Amino acid sequence: MVDAVVSQQGSVERQQKLIARMERLPFHSWHIKIRLIVGVATFFDGADAIMLAYIMPVLLGLWKIPPTKIGLLISTGYLGQLVGAVFFGWFAEKYGRIRSLTFSVIVLAVGSLLCAFSWSYASLLIFRLFQGLGLGGEIPIAATYINEVAQAKGRGKFFGLFELLFTVGLIGAGVIAYFVIPTLGWHAMFIIGAIPALMVPFYLRKIPESPRWLASRGRVDEAEKVVGQLETIISNNGQVTLPEPRLSETVQVSSKRTDWRELFQGVYLRRTITVWALFFLSYLLVYGLQLWIPTLFTRVYHLPLQKAIAYGTYAQVCGLAGQIVFAFLADWLGRKVWFVILFAGTCAPLAIMWATGVPNSGTLLLLYCIFVTFMSPIAILSLLYATEIYPTRMRALGFSIATAWLRIAAFTGPTLVGIVYASSSVNAVFGIFALFAALGIVVTILFAMETKGKVLEELAP
Repeated sequence: MVDAVVSQQGSVERQQKLIARMERLPFHSWHIKIRLIVGVATFFDGADAIMLAYIMPVLLGLWKIPPTKIGLLISTGYLGQLVGAVFFGWFAEKYGRIRSLTFSVIVLAVGSLLCAFSWSYASLLIFRLFQGLGLGGEIPIAATYINEVAQAKGRGKFFGLFELLFTVGLIGAGVIAYFVIPTLGWHAMFIIGAIPALMVPFYLRKIPESPRWLASRGRVDEAEKVVGQLETIISNNGQVTLPEPRLSETVQVSSKRTDWRELFQGVYLRRTITVWALFFLSYLLVYGLQLWIPTLFTRVYHLPLQKAIAYGTYAQVCGLAGQIVFAFLADWLGRKVWFVILFAGTCAPLAIMWATGVPNSGTLLLLYCIFVTFMSPIAILSLLYATEIYPTRMRALGFSIATAWLRIAAFTGPTLVGIVYASSSVNAVFGIFALFAALGIVVTILFAMETKGKVLEELAP
């Protein structure tokens, strides 16, 4: 019994030293390499997430889909993502981040190929559900891994720049759709999204498992080996002197095993409920509005398909610009301030459109959409925040379960737009979503915690 206690204490001490060694590693080209490799998967996630928005105007005429069913088709993929997020979150805690990430990307690619061979509304509905399983798993696991290899100082910037690839994927899908759909048809979009994604697992074999996860599973020897390899790479085989590791008394490592019930106990209960609310509200706004932009331009303003796609792409480019600004200022302003800024920046134009009426031209609506999309980093901020508030032993699981609310929001948002648009007006849609944005401000101010600049183990022992 005494030997077991001593052994456990020794393991905890080794983990604390391991964290100190990781935190002292300066930013290096190795970090860029890791960010790019994992980011390739995130790029295709972004493309697949928005692809249906550009395909939808074609399917409207081809399959005679009524507005209420449009929202269901957009949202069905998110139901699959909900299941995939929970399953792959559990898988990542048990078998590792890299293995879970690899399998989720394979499922995503196969699902995209199946969608390409859809022959009816019902078949596409089913295949989108399967595709969503992979997409739901990749996003939280990739985000978890990136945060676990990042330093506390500058973690927001590191993560924000990583998530740029998701937004680039959104834009890339729009550019590809502009040229591909009118010439090769909508099926080609899914094929283009699937084939390159099948290459991602081969690249993932080149990156190491998260040392934090290895240590949390009691595999401290393997974790120390990985960190030793990183020290060799970053020090250029000892030619560059690394800073001395600094053990902090505020950094605590626990020897507990993963237990999903802990998400609803002690300090983590409030954190769990808060991040669920932030995920739901931020993604309700982002997906509820952005996925409908091309359809609104074709249905309300009767713009040609290519012009509607171009307008949707313009809005996504502004979202990329907003994300760049966010990435470079995330560690300066802090998470809470950014949440308030982004929720308020989304609320204002929506409230104006609700109060003044729907713009009388597609160009004016585009300007409003550009402003709202510029605030879309609120979704990225939610991802960053969720990876910081849980300990390593349940970070992937807690994050993945939280993204279930992301999926519920992504399902609810487009469906809600379709229902309100069909039964009332576009103006009513803007008013309802303005209220959701205002609620986000309230939740942030009352319940969110500040996480910038703190070691993960300091935030969540």
